[in-house]
Amino acid sequence: MHLEGQLRRDTFRSARERLQAACGSHTLAGERNLPAPGPVATEGALPSPVILGRFTFFLKDESNVYPLRLGMNSIGRLPDNDIVLNDECVSRRHCAIVVHSDLRCELHDVASKNGTVLNGRHIPQPAKLQSGDQITLCNRRLTFHVTEAAGDVG
Repeated sequence: MHLEGQLRRDTFRSARERLQAACGSHTLAGERNLPAPGPVATEGALPSPVILGRFTFFLKDESNVYPLRLGMNSIGRLPDNDIVLNDECVSRRHCAIVVHSDLRCELHDVASKNGTVLNGRHIPQPAKLQSGDQITLCNRRLTFHVTEAAGDVG
């Protein structure tokens, strides 16, 4: 049992390091220029999605909207995740979405026990996200959305 636990911790640490490297200095520099994020998104809460320039990034399930911010957005069961999903099948730190300042978005599995599925396929490595993509964590289905605000008419 001890070796299995150590292997999982090592796998998680490796995944976390890859995730932090994927954020890169360009994205992290943008994070430092933003105001502090609002409250953590939990089930039942309906916070307003965060707007990056003219674009809004968020996840949605049947009844909840989970805003995403520039940089790393962690998803899992632990209360210190950016998005908390109260489901025993979801890992404590299941996956993360990185929103880059150039508007690229990536989904990273963080060595979750049951894996992360994007549009019906397990992701063995980080995957690019597009608006409308379906993310499945065990039995939880979330839809990734990017919306653009209407331009000012002068």
